[in-house]
Amino acid sequence: MPRCQLCKRDVEQITVHHLIPKQKGGTSEDTINLCLPCHKTIHAYFTNTELVQEYNTLQKLRDAERLQKYLKWIAKRSIESLKVRRKK
Repeated sequence: MPRCQLCKRDVEQITVHHLIPKQKGGTSEDTINLCLPCHKTIHAYFTNTELVQEYNTLQKLRDAERLQKYLKWIAKRSIESLKVRRKK
């Protein structure tokens, strides 16, 4: 089972996050594997400019003050608890 490099949870599916956004010149070599909730949260919390200038490594993302509350919260969530439930 894949593991998210940010929250360190085992997850069903991984997305590829460009540490330097492609729009700002990032390449496939500058990537980390993230679960979808972590990936969406990073892009909700930071602009592409902030990602390039301040949060361009995994360690800098892990240390980001804005993400601390989220990282504590997500660490306690199972894969099943985060799945979107569809109405029948």
